[in-house]
Amino acid sequence: MDSFGKSQPVKRVEDVRFLTGHGRYVDDIAPANALYGVVFRAPVAHASIDGLDVSAALAAPGVKAVLTADEIESMGVELAMAYSQVKNRDGSMGAGPIRPFLAKGKVRFVGEPVAFVVAETLVQARDAAELIEFDYTDLPVKVDPVPGGETLHDEAPDNVVFDWGMGDEAATDAAFAEAAHTVKLKIEDNRVIANSMEPRGAYAEWENDRLHVCFGGQGVWGLKGELAAAFHLDPSAIRVTNPDVGGGFGMKGFTYPEYFMVAAAAKKLGQPVRWMSERTEAMLTDNAGRDLVSEAELAFDAEYRITAYRIRSVSNIGAYNSGFAQFIQTQLFSRVLTGVYDLQTVWMQCTGVFTNTTQVDAYRGAGRPEAIFALERIVDYAARELGVDPWEMRRKNFIPSARFPYATATGETYDVGDFHRVLASAEKHSDRAGLAARKAESAKQGKLRGQGLCYYIESILGNPSETAEVEFQEDGTVLIYVGTQSNGQGHETVFAKFLSDQTGIPLEAIRVVQGDSDRIATGGGTGGSRSVTTQNSATLATVGKMIAGFSGFLAEELGADPEKVSFDDERFRVDGSNETPTMLEVAEMARAKGRHDLLKVQETATLPGRSFPNGAHVAEVEIDPETGVVVVDRYTVVDDFGNLINPMLAEGQVHGGVAQGIGQAIQERVVYDAEGQLLTATFMDYGMPRADTMPMIAFSTEPVPSTANVLGMKGCGEAGTVGALAAVANAVLDAVWERGIRQIDMPFTPHRVWSVLNEQDSQRIAAE
Repeated sequence: MDSFGKSQPVKRVEDVRFLTGHGRYVDDIAPANALYGVVFRAPVAHASIDGLDVSAALAAPGVKAVLTADEIESMGVELAMAYSQVKNRDGSMGAGPIRPFLAKGKVRFVGEPVAFVVAETLVQARDAAELIEFDYTDLPVKVDPVPGGETLHDEAPDNVVFDWGMGDEAATDAAFAEAAHTVKLKIEDNRVIANSMEPRGAYAEWENDRLHVCFGGQGVWGLKGELAAAFHLDPSAIRVTNPDVGGGFGMKGFTYPEYFMVAAAAKKLGQPVRWMSERTEAMLTDNAGRDLVSEAELAFDAEYRITAYRIRSVSNIGAYNSGFAQFIQTQLFSRVLTGVYDLQTVWMQCTGVFTNTTQVDAYRGAGRPEAIFALERIVDYAARELGVDPWEMRRKNFIPSARFPYATATGETYDVGDFHRVLASAEKHSDRAGLAARKAESAKQGKLRGQGLCYYIESILGNPSETAEVEFQEDGTVLIYVGTQSNGQGHETVFAKFLSDQTGIPLEAIRVVQGDSDRIATGGGTGGSRSVTTQNSATLATVGKMIAGFSGFLAEELGADPEKVSFDDERFRVDGSNETPTMLEVAEMARAKGRHDLLKVQETATLPGRSFPNGAHVAEVEIDPETGVVVVDRYTVVDDFGNLINPMLAEGQVHGGVAQGIGQAIQERVVYDAEGQLLTATFMDYGMPRADTMPMIAFSTEPVPSTANVLGMKGCGEAGTVGALAAVANAVLDAVWERGIRQIDMPFTPHRVWSVLNEQDSQRIAAE
């Protein structure tokens, strides 16, 4: 594509607003007369509530209300929050206990909401919350995600949330019995906190019995439906909005208790109510990510082709079911269970367990990073154990290009792929040929160097349908209404630029409208890397409808045959006429003629199937045995994202995803003590990645256009995280393999790595 063509790396138009402090986030736009809410939270992880005295808080200066579970129910508001359930192996549904948005009878994790204090100022609300008398009786605390222990919910004996399976267990067992080689590995996927730059927040206001809730989220329609159910309102009586949102990563894709609290308090008091999370509060209560332990096994024939894959995992759900928690490590994990390998005999079994910890739900990738991490770890480990080059092991087992479309063992259909080409490109760009020289140079300095490969594939999830509406304004500007929601990904740029490319409307004349249930009737929100693929497909359909309408109008005005009118992405042209109006000019002609029906056009598009971005991540790490410090020294990504709309934004998404993956692999880890207290509740204790721990990331693409959408696109929002975990982990294992170390788990903190290296040295010395 030449430098003046389409799909160019256009700089983000919204960044000037953000970087100059002109972003409009929840805390910036709350009504001036809004009262302040503070949540009184459980100080213990598991206890029965014996008494809750809020009288002193109610009498405190400036306090307008203190809401409790009893008060909420007396208002006729439903306490129970919604969530989805999977089916167990026996056909029954996964456990479905009530999750109240204010605790009732018991508290089950530190930070669970118990009461909501509303006052004229934030300081007054905080002071009043400290006056609440909370009497409780401690109950045994369960933090380890294994079945058994003190029962958290009567609906879940032994705390088992679900027992889910997929595949052919008998055939898989038979394949293992007949295998020439088998390999087994225990794999821990550590819990992490999303830590979005902007914590969660919301405000609510009622006008004429109509509710408006504004919150920082990833879409408005899910919360709208839940509010309608909780307050027994017709959905038309509710407006939900998302303003600018400072990061979501899946964590903000679900409803939270505070959104119901501000709505209930505003209803009770007849005045707007606002709430904003503080950082430690967020770390205590935001949905966490990952947190599962798997036992993965591979069976091989004599030529090292994989004949069967068996994986059993136990996943921590937390104290309650969150919105989509039961699906993450079950159905979403299974979407890419077999990765890029020609493998049809599989068995996957997952047990979910309730614990006295914060809920676990979607975090960038939602099940797919967990699945690829487990698979690529065991494939790499097996190659080393069996004496096969890890790159050749993958090539030997890739799905051949001639086999696409390819039906996987778990019911997915990969439409296209050329994994050999992508891997060959990664081998070149990562300078694999120079690895031996780099290892030797590291060894001279007393360092260990390792290289790790991960070949990932991702399944694009979420609603396959989306709607776009384009409206021509009197001032010559154009609005495009979208059903997705930007959390910092650059939607305002990519959606406006795509419309500009298809219509010739200047980019600066287009404004993206999002996150308002009154202005946009339906939408799927943002999640599962769906936004660009679904939204631009809808925009393309809308543009087609616009062109048809304007062409017919021009034909009428010029007395021409409609078939003689064409549009070349910039101007309309009419055979036999010198008229070449732009789309904006035709819109003004239509306005002058009173054809307002042509000035607001809407269309919906539904994708016929998922797209499957894939690619190779190659990480190189250097380890200092004296300190255990792991440095990611080089990082190379070659992706197949199909056709790119904006390469710069795609690369930025990969960089962000890789950073989150490296963060989890090297530093991040949530730690609870035996009493269920969160020990990593500040940035002093939780190891967030920093700029000086990130390598330069080399990025390139080898596109194989998808056939699942007319634009040939594949989503890219989560791909960086999906590939990064195993690439870094495999690099660390490669670095220590010659030391005889076969097992080491994330995060690869200095203390953990130093301890493993020294333990191995001690064992070697003792043996000698």
